[in-house]
Amino acid sequence: MCQGTEEEMMMMQRRLTTLFALALLSFVAVASSPPSSRVVADSVYAIPMLTLRDQQGQLFDFASLRGKPRLVGMFYGSCQMACPLEIEYLKHLQRVVAAGSGKSISVLLVSFDPARDDLAMLRKVAGEHHVWPPAFRLARTERGDEGMLAGVLGIAYRQLPGGGFSHNVRVSLLDAQGRIVAATDASGRPAPAFLRSVDEALKNP
Repeated sequence: MCQGTEEEMMMMQRRLTTLFALALLSFVAVASSPPSSRVVADSVYAIPMLTLRDQQGQLFDFASLRGKPRLVGMFYGSCQMACPLEIEYLKHLQRVVAAGSGKSISVLLVSFDPARDDLAMLRKVAGEHHVWPPAFRLARTERGDEGMLAGVLGIAYRQLPGGGFSHNVRVSLLDAQGRIVAATDASGRPAPAFLRSVDEALKNP
């Protein structure tokens, strides 16, 4: 987990810079797109040219996920502690949501280590945790900047000399348009307030 005032300030500065750039890109995209295809200005889906591949080998554009609420976070395949706990937390949250509302919430976790998280690694992690699309996608970037996604989501990561990463865990709840409406650190039991936010998002897609 990333800790310390300096790293927190760097993360905040990076996120603000990313959000500013994203807002400018969104303004241009909105102005030049037909109404039916426009992405709202504060949508995470406004990140340009982000193409992903999931654990089943399916290639898709990040923006194509617009249209239904989902949980979005990041991970890396060789992580031994925080990321496995994050995945199991999200599986549990999916079960709690389904039991309470009868509805399903999809999950997308994007690797911030695409150099090593190839398709074989995605499949390995998916098999260990028994997670498969469309309910639970593990993905790597094929085109675009995963760092920009991390900045928008409030995720900071730094590669360590041994090959691992120092990072925080933050999973964002996106509404159907891709706006961040709530977030969790994916630890312990799902907070009642976060569960209410998920239920509300599913009621008003």
